[in-house]
Amino acid sequence: MSIDYGSVKSGIAVTDPLQLIVNGLDTVPTSNLLAYLKDYFGREKVEKLVVGYPRHADGTPTALVAQIEKFVKEVQKHFKEIEVDFQDELLTSKQAKEIILATHKKKKRRDKNLVDKVSAILILQEYLKHY
Repeated sequence: MSIDYGSVKSGIAVTDPLQLIVNGLDTVPTSNLLAYLKDYFGREKVEKLVVGYPRHADGTPTALVAQIEKFVKEVQKHFKEIEVDFQDELLTSKQAKEIILATHKKKKRRDKNLVDKVSAILILQEYLKHY
């Protein structure tokens, strides 16, 4: 499972048990994210959570990193059995917008929820390439 953590909304993606296919799962208000995960982890087996780690082009962490690290500590406190890892998410939102625009669907162009979900897909796909 991966999360594209945002200050307002977060995109979530999951992979199949063989880790071959990544699908967008949902976009949820970040304020409800921990409750969403509690519910999901109660129904589905999740071994690892990959959280996008936003950096500036020069490699320095963005201001959102402090919120992300606080969130990850909460996840680790509640779900000790789930490993948490980070994945650099530089340019994933830009790539997600380009993918959505390539479909030529004007409504989807404005759908920020879809951008968050596609960003989570890209984060997990990139992570799986290397691990």
